[in-house]
Amino acid sequence: MTTPVVAAPASGTDGPGVWPASAGRAAHGALTVAGVELAEVAERFGTPVYVLDEGEVRGRCRTYREAFPGADVFYAAKAFLSRAMVRWVHEEGLGLDVCSAGELELAVTAGFPPERIVLHGNAKSPRDLGTALRLGVGRIVIDSPSEIARIAAAVGPGGRQKVMVRVVPGVSAGGHDKIRTGTDGQKFGLSATDGSAARAVARVLAQPQLELTGLHCHIGSQITEAEPYLTALRRMVALMAGVRDAHGTVLPELDLGGGHGIAYRPGEPSLDVAALARGLRDGLAEACAAARLPVPRLAVEPGRAVVGPAGVAVYRVLAVKRTGDTLFVAVDGGMSDNPRPALYGVRYAPRLIGRAPAAAPRTATVVGRHCEAGDVLAAGVELPGDVRPGDLIAVPVAGAYHLSMASGYNMVGRPPVVAVHEGAARLLVRRETFEDLRRRDVGE
Repeated sequence: MTTPVVAAPASGTDGPGVWPASAGRAAHGALTVAGVELAEVAERFGTPVYVLDEGEVRGRCRTYREAFPGADVFYAAKAFLSRAMVRWVHEEGLGLDVCSAGELELAVTAGFPPERIVLHGNAKSPRDLGTALRLGVGRIVIDSPSEIARIAAAVGPGGRQKVMVRVVPGVSAGGHDKIRTGTDGQKFGLSATDGSAARAVARVLAQPQLELTGLHCHIGSQITEAEPYLTALRRMVALMAGVRDAHGTVLPELDLGGGHGIAYRPGEPSLDVAALARGLRDGLAEACAAARLPVPRLAVEPGRAVVGPAGVAVYRVLAVKRTGDTLFVAVDGGMSDNPRPALYGVRYAPRLIGRAPAAAPRTATVVGRHCEAGDVLAAGVELPGDVRPGDLIAVPVAGAYHLSMASGYNMVGRPPVVAVHEGAARLLVRRETFEDLRRRDVGE
């Protein structure tokens, strides 16, 4: 399946930072990723299909390791997780951030060291905590006061579990109000302003079964500037100084979470990881010096910034029609395999692949196949005026929060994930079939 690549995609709809770095054109003009024609992937594996560039994922893992030497980088598994992804992250030297027993068990059974895993969650179930303790997870991040006694009781006499306390630092940041998690009034963490965080720290320190290693915060998602992180850092260091003054305990770790923003369309901003790392390193040293604290070990938790730009979703056009002034292009997927436009108003830059267009671009709205008016994948985008049923449409930046948030709506089945690397394609996650759906329906 190896295809010689002669040039990178042209500018405009194929701008830098939107397609994987390996994207290019074959000698006959076909769009390729990692030397594999996307149209061939569609023919071989069907559509819709998620295509994931292994080299792009690994390269982004290395970028984080190089930007944050001496720090811990935990890949946020909620963005996308599979056994292959577990292996790639492990081999590239990252840790793992999980939010459920399911994510944790998949990672550990795929060979990931449990001591390099952090468990999150605002409402951890008994199974979540039991699995974490049974497998020996490295850290449990406490999100509410009730978890303190629950974890201590589950650990039992003579046992000891490393924990962190998730703090709400009072920083508003993120690309949408539904993904801003750094201020009071949302479900995550313990407030630094009303004393909840300080009281939780005191309770943890009073539990012999718990070892408080540090503080954690996550201020939001799709953040493209460093300043909100620097503000959060200063407030977290101040709280760590307060812990030292009140309890004589110097906490050795500080986790600033993730939420690092990426570009979904050409021209959009993305977070400069190297600049963020420099700013955090300098800011941490300065804040700790002012507070007379030793510099704690820093941790960050990127998810979409690692896997998002490595993915491309490929659909087949089922229908084209004009309604009023709008040209609708309906594809064989939609909100069941990508709910993010409906949830957060995310905008993408789809393009026609598989053939050369013979008409000038026209403004179109790409919609899904589901029985919802809100099933819109991309509104007001430029597509060739001769787009027709049977054509293939590729949507870049589809690696994060697509399969992981996919649903069984209308029982169409979730798409497969196909990895491309060095001219070859292989199946990572197979397509969900009607038989899969039928087997779960056990009633009469």
